[in-house]
Amino acid sequence: MTYQNLLRSTDGQLGIITLNRPDRRNALSLELMLELIRCLDEFSTDTGVRAIILAANGKVYSSGHDLSEMVARNVTDYRRIFDVCTELMTKIQSIPQPVIAQVHGLATAAGCQLVATCDLAIASEHAAFATPGVKIGLFCTTPMVALSRAIGRKRALEMLLTGRLVDAPMAAEWGLVNRVVPAEQLEAETRRLACQIAEASSFTVALGKQAYYSQIDLDQPKAYAYAKEVMTMNALADDAQEGISAFLEKRRACWSGK
Repeated sequence: MTYQNLLRSTDGQLGIITLNRPDRRNALSLELMLELIRCLDEFSTDTGVRAIILAANGKVYSSGHDLSEMVARNVTDYRRIFDVCTELMTKIQSIPQPVIAQVHGLATAAGCQLVATCDLAIASEHAAFATPGVKIGLFCTTPMVALSRAIGRKRALEMLLTGRLVDAPMAAEWGLVNRVVPAEQLEAETRRLACQIAEASSFTVALGKQAYYSQIDLDQPKAYAYAKEVMTMNALADDAQEGISAFLEKRRACWSGK
């Protein structure tokens, strides 16, 4: 499948998606979001892809929604844009492979939402983050969902109510990204993390990712009730038995993906 707004490639066990609207600051147009959903769908069924990196071309990672699509539309048009955005964010967290944001520059509004939604994120020292919708009369309500779950209520509200930029070190301190590295090390560090994930059983990683998002908003008793059942079924899986045996026998595990 060909894409107009992104680049898709593979490198060994890694799938790489690159936002490719640098002239529009990688704004998340409706077309780009639909392409992202299709690309993630493609990778989700590729058993050879163990982790996905979401990068971007140009100076800006993503400036959020394409504001040229937000003028003089009707309620159906606006609902379509935010429906597709919600579908995209849900897709990132529902596919089997972990998705890692490789953030080299500014990520604002829905671009910040994209980073907060990804399972993991590595940022360049030059990256910065903001939800500035309040400044133009369009509160970042959908970005708020991902942001508040990533960094907590008070910090999210500060970003949402002020629209101010948060630099990369602060974003790491707040938990929006996993860590910050020098710009020249960003790609290598992101790939190192992705390759480390790819070493594990794809079945176990997919199961763990699904279980994480299923339990995260449950109260503790319900979370434990759910988690113990998942872990029980996980223990019966071929890869769990192989991994345990390999550990006990001091050898490298041979994963079957089931």
